[in-house]
Amino acid sequence: MSTVGELLRQWRHRRGVSQLDLAIAADVSARHVSLVETGKSNPSADMVLRLAEQLHVPLRDRNRLLLAAGFAPRYPERPLSSEAMSAARQAVARVLRAHEPYPALVFDRRWNIISTNRAVDPFFAHVDPDLLRPPVNLVRLGLHPRGLASLVVNLSDVRAVFRSRIARQLAARPDPELTTLYEELLAPTSPEDTAGERPGADVVIPMIIRIADRELRLFSTITTFGTPLDITLDEVAIESYYPADEASAAYFTKADDADPP
Repeated sequence: MSTVGELLRQWRHRRGVSQLDLAIAADVSARHVSLVETGKSNPSADMVLRLAEQLHVPLRDRNRLLLAAGFAPRYPERPLSSEAMSAARQAVARVLRAHEPYPALVFDRRWNIISTNRAVDPFFAHVDPDLLRPPVNLVRLGLHPRGLASLVVNLSDVRAVFRSRIARQLAARPDPELTTLYEELLAPTSPEDTAGERPGADVVIPMIIRIADRELRLFSTITTFGTPLDITLDEVAIESYYPADEASAAYFTKADDADPP
């Protein structure tokens, strides 16, 4: 098992931060950071968390740092369905409902879908039921031939976006399950795999979906909880899709008008 000093050094290297830079940010001496990393000084729980905060260590891994230093974990991990998370759950539900008639969904750190709004349902109707068995993974759903891949006109662009986002996520925090997902669906096996990928001329790269004999152009934003103190909230994200042109907007507003009251 790695010591707290070894873990902190790994996070510091991962973030590309020198001992001096970390010391300045945490308002401690560079010598103290060095002593902690080499195991010559035993940091307090508060010092562990102060250094972890400056290194932007996720809450799950802050608990691991505390355990390695001989302290109890500080951050709970409660299911979003629990009573303690009712306020957060209601906030998520409000965001999903408020975004209608446009699609929005909630996913965890491994891109497993937690919930969606009603605007997502018509897209799931085109997906093989096997891919909708929990846990439903957003990346697999988007790129699998029996998922949404057959509907995506610019699949190489969408794959490039997923590849970039997950590669950055893995660089920031290694995860064996996410690595497996990346290798299964995103890892290039030859130069031809990335030959068709290009930044494009748009302000953002849209996802173009052909559905009901129409092409819908969508871009998305990611929403996360600010200053969470629970691991579940720290790892939850809401992806909201917006129409990139008037024709796409009209498709969703007309579909919403057609829904029964």
